[in-house]
Amino acid sequence: MQVAAARKIVVMGTGGTIAGSSAVQGANVGYTAGQIGVEQLLAAVPGLVQAAGGALVAEQVVQLDSKDMGFDVWTRLAGRCAAHLADPAVAGVVITHGTDTLEETAWLLHNLLDTTAKPVVLTCAMRPATALAPDGPQNLLDAVTLAADPSARGVLMAAAGVVHGAREVSKVHPLRLDAFDSGDAGPLGWMEAGRVRWARGLAPQVEQPAHGALVPILPDAAWPRVEIVLSHAGADGALVDWLVEKGVHGLVVAATGNGTLHHALEAALARAVAAGVQVRVASRCPQGRMMDLTGTPWRDADGLSPVKARVSLLLELMQSANS
Repeated sequence: MQVAAARKIVVMGTGGTIAGSSAVQGANVGYTAGQIGVEQLLAAVPGLVQAAGGALVAEQVVQLDSKDMGFDVWTRLAGRCAAHLADPAVAGVVITHGTDTLEETAWLLHNLLDTTAKPVVLTCAMRPATALAPDGPQNLLDAVTLAADPSARGVLMAAAGVVHGAREVSKVHPLRLDAFDSGDAGPLGWMEAGRVRWARGLAPQVEQPAHGALVPILPDAAWPRVEIVLSHAGADGALVDWLVEKGVHGLVVAATGNGTLHHALEAALARAVAAGVQVRVASRCPQGRMMDLTGTPWRDADGLSPVKARVSLLLELMQSANS
């Protein structure tokens, strides 16, 4: 779908529930994700071209269930986003994405893409396109509206009428339509009556990406192996020792409370650090932020969730290997 104009909003499809379909008419669950192409999704939503304020361009990057998101798709997605953001005729980019790993993709793109001048907006759905009352069409309309807003910057997420930032957003419920939350930081804004209302009256400021230099080399770069381990009652550290033996490059620990670790796991992590493995400690608590670590052989995750801390460590290790 394309309407000629000097100003473009690019909608990139990756599949997910928003593009899902079910053989059972009107069903909300039991569907197959990523079955409907992005052009078909756009054609089903009245008012999208008007919301874009110009041209609306569809691009199918991939069609998958986001639980299966991987490095190859991240590489393609980052490259295509960077190309569109560099196009003076593009006002913003929208990505339709599955809910399961959306927060990881959002944080990856936040760290890779220069969005200081125009936004990348991820959106999704909790019900498939064939549901009796799908949520995808409204989410898509809101995302395009947000991407076309001249004040919007950064990597954002729009769903259920709420605008979240890439750092804070996380999926907190397996079924509800408002499945995403930004914790105690709160959302960045809301989509109301066809426009964005920023939570603090002004759009958030955006800095240069921490790892923007990686984008051109991603297709040829080797992704390091970074795994997440959990501190829990009875943790013995055997998994850490096994991962080190298998050549893991980095470990993120989902720690209890304020960064506390089972003593056996802590000993295994010390052995991992001695073997040259980078370790980051995040809290497994969904609310709040653990205090910064001091006097330890590893760093804290700077307030990130375990899955986002893994993304950051992946990029840190890759940049170190290519600098």
